Amino acid sequence: MRVATVFSQPVLPVSAPLTSSPNPIQEHFRFGFRNRRLRFKVSASKKPLPELQNPKPEEKEGESADFGWLPAFPHALIASMSNFLFGYHIGVMNGPIVSVARELGFEGDPILEGLVVSIFIAGAFIGSINSGFLVDKLGCRRTFQFDSIPLILGALVSAQAHSLDEILWGRFLVGLGIGVNTVLVPIYISEVAPTKYRGSLGSLCQIGTCLGIITSLSLGIPSEIDPHWWRTILYIASVPAFILSIGMQFAVDSPRWLCKVGRLDDAKAVILSLWGPSEVERSIEEFQLVIKNDGADVSSRWSELLEEPHSRVAFIGGSLFILQQFAGINGVLYFSSLTFKDVGITSGALASLFGGLANFSGSLSASYLMEKEGRQKLLIASYLGMAVSMFLVACAINFPIDEDLSHNLSIIGVLMYILAFAIGAGPVTGIIIPELSSAKMRGKIMGFSFSVHWVCNFLVGLFFLDMVEIFGVAPVYTGFGSVSLLAAVFANYFIIETKGRTLEEIEMSINANLAGRDKQ
Repeated sequence: MRVATVFSQPVLPVSAPLTSSPNPIQEHFRFGFRNRRLRFKVSASKKPLPELQNPKPEEKEGESADFGWLPAFPHALIASMSNFLFGYHIGVMNGPIVSVARELGFEGDPILEGLVVSIFIAGAFIGSINSGFLVDKLGCRRTFQFDSIPLILGALVSAQAHSLDEILWGRFLVGLGIGVNTVLVPIYISEVAPTKYRGSLGSLCQIGTCLGIITSLSLGIPSEIDPHWWRTILYIASVPAFILSIGMQFAVDSPRWLCKVGRLDDAKAVILSLWGPSEVERSIEEFQLVIKNDGADVSSRWSELLEEPHSRVAFIGGSLFILQQFAGINGVLYFSSLTFKDVGITSGALASLFGGLANFSGSLSASYLMEKEGRQKLLIASYLGMAVSMFLVACAINFPIDEDLSHNLSIIGVLMYILAFAIGAGPVTGIIIPELSSAKMRGKIMGFSFSVHWVCNFLVGLFFLDMVEIFGVAPVYTGFGSVSLLAAVFANYFIIETKGRTLEEIEMSINANLAGRDKQ
């Protein structure tokens, strides 16, 4: 996923036989797109699959348009509504927090104002930790629907709040739902998307988040003149959750999860409709091979994160989110409004809108570049771009040749940074972790990784302003640039390319590689 939070105020804070489902065609599977021209050169052999470091060349495209992504698109789009909600709740308190504080009686208390914003993160942390269990038991589709309950209740409780306790409970419930959903979306999209389009459809996560932020910031503009407008925009926050819950009734379950729990006919029906008839037998054979390798137990245990290869993937996932957050995206977004003020853009909403548009532009670019350039290359280029941008801003502040030029360079640097983040560091991080994870541990690894994300998110929000006050903007931004360089090095040495590989190929290749190392 690939997430950034905007703070408006200083934040203190089967080896067993598979049995067929009695109903081979899922009732809820009603999106009526036929699969068109889906072809993959994938071996169906049960031998260890080739290593990932040398991915096979892509099949050349014909002159005709390829719509192989279309059958899976509505399902991925419905799932990305969760990211829209995430983005919406990021920005929903950006302007109205002053009105909320005034009406609920804690105006002028920065600790309580920060708590109203940051309690969201506490809920998200708890939601992320528990998401793996829900995914294992219910599957993504039912978990999405179950998770819409705290999202709807949280929005309504917040909108009707008449005390500090009520607004805190509402924000906590919303955070709880968002924490589960940010784990669910990349897992779901990675498991239902055709291999060839997995990265492009996965970028819908980041696009949804950007659109949510822009929508909430736009709807929040009237709060500057209407002190009670914040209730309206919080009521509106419940609408996407209703749409998500209803939409998931018509979406499919992951064919991999269906196969894992023994619903083989349902899995075949989903593959037939989303990936095409030529993929059914090969995919089922790969699913069963991986399930046999993982064992008969459908559920997973947290202790298995300490075992290879899961521990290595968990290390990569946690490290990617640590580097992503300490590269400073949240601090830059927070401080960007002050940077824009220096060049005469005094409206905080307008400044945030500029940042949101840069974020959205980068996300759209990522949807194209993800499958063209690959995950690793995009991630390295993204962090290098972020580093250059931060060093540019730091130089503009430390060595001002001309005041206007310095301000303009700062603006360019900030927008370049946000754009670079949205092209790689944001979307690739959320997509590549479920791709590298095993089918059995995917939920737990994603839950762990996003829990690390929320902790780092909170720490950056907690200490960013203090660091700026103590060291100044330029040294802090130089630090962000240095972490971005470190992240590029990490991506070069630890990230393997997953473009053009099925999730089963990736899993078996990682296992084969580790086994090979043990023999040496």
